[in-house]
Amino acid sequence: MWSWRVHLIADGNGGGGFASLRPLAGQRIPPILIPAETTIPTIKGRRSLSTIETIVSNISTFPGIVFMRTFLISRPFAGVLLVAGCLMATGCASYHAQRLQRDPLERISGSGVPRELEMASLPIYRVEPPDVLLLQAVNNIRPESDVLRAGDVLIIQGTNLLPLLPIDEDNPDPTIENQWRTINSEYLVQPDGKVDLGPVYGAAKVAGLTLNEAKKAVERHVKNEARLREPKIAVSLPPDVLRGRQPIDGTVLVRPDGTISLGIYGSVHVAGMTLDEVKQAVEELLSQHLHKPEIRVEIEEFNSKEFYIIIDQGGLGDEIISLPITGNDTILSAMAHPSIGGLPDVSSKRIWVARPGPAGLGYAQTMKVDWRAITQDGVTTTNYQLFPNDRIFIKADDLITLDNVLGKIQAPIERVSSMLLISWSTLRRIAVRPGATFGNPGGGGGGGGGFGGF
Repeated sequence: MWSWRVHLIADGNGGGGFASLRPLAGQRIPPILIPAETTIPTIKGRRSLSTIETIVSNISTFPGIVFMRTFLISRPFAGVLLVAGCLMATGCASYHAQRLQRDPLERISGSGVPRELEMASLPIYRVEPPDVLLLQAVNNIRPESDVLRAGDVLIIQGTNLLPLLPIDEDNPDPTIENQWRTINSEYLVQPDGKVDLGPVYGAAKVAGLTLNEAKKAVERHVKNEARLREPKIAVSLPPDVLRGRQPIDGTVLVRPDGTISLGIYGSVHVAGMTLDEVKQAVEELLSQHLHKPEIRVEIEEFNSKEFYIIIDQGGLGDEIISLPITGNDTILSAMAHPSIGGLPDVSSKRIWVARPGPAGLGYAQTMKVDWRAITQDGVTTTNYQLFPNDRIFIKADDLITLDNVLGKIQAPIERVSSMLLISWSTLRRIAVRPGATFGNPGGGGGGGGGFGGF
């Protein structure tokens, strides 16, 4: 069995408003908050409770000052309550409605809209194009499974090698020969993939091998080349080579497709993510190339969140200026920005803020600004805090608009008049020349020929 839903629209002081009856099935819906400047859509016919709750949930995301209370009643009492609602609408409620219409600032002062001295924290920042991120690798070490390549530098040390030559009469200075018999230095992997261990031990191929595999390959080579029993070889990477093949330390731009480039390590999608989520995504990609990477992520430039200042040019179009959101922006700070420099000359000091609603609902919140109260009186009531995608609209002075409109109308008329006047003057000069005639050469009694008939 269907019941009736009654909407009572009241001001913030508990006054009355207007009532309407619509059928609804379900339980009681708690009071919600809707915008003062928003028109509630008419919900006709039978709707499921889930549909109604969805609409209510979406509308309640707006900050506002008008309360809508929903009650469920049975059909027998619907008529009585309707009459009572009508009486409220025409009775004491009209006083509150008229007072609030006369003084909209009184309604705003009691609302929860963030403003100067009552600022709110912005939601968690989500990265979007064209933000600029700062990435720094705290742990950027090559993984154990990374293979050696031409150009890598290895520290190779050996023991149980060929004995050093003594100093004797036949060889008074065996320094160079002993250096060849020693393996204890840095060795470059040549383009052919080998490390040259000197003329005694020759060159061992290590490209394409891991460090452990390279150690065994060098030991096997030295044993076969010098015919040693059990040579011991240690292979390691110097600190500058131990780090990843490419440094991760610098700024990266979030590209239009929502990805950032990590150079030789590839790209990763970060649009719509928080900084923690970006860190996790980058580390997940780098873990394929580095040993347990740890990345620090910060936002270098906040470019994706902005608000707009729209200046009415008085019938000559609108000037639009976009400014980045800092989290502490108000109407006054926005107008004090160097690119604005205060109210323009064409302004009428009629200013309002248009705040978009949820996508697809077709609603927006409009909040009027009392410029004089903000600047001359220091009243913070309408010095609203600005959020991403807010629009500050500055209306042009009506007289300037009228002047521009009249100028647009008058300009083509003046051009046509000037052309006609020039044509007239030209024809008159031609007409007064000796012997110049126009019309009937015989003259006649009408105009005497020439230009006299005008």
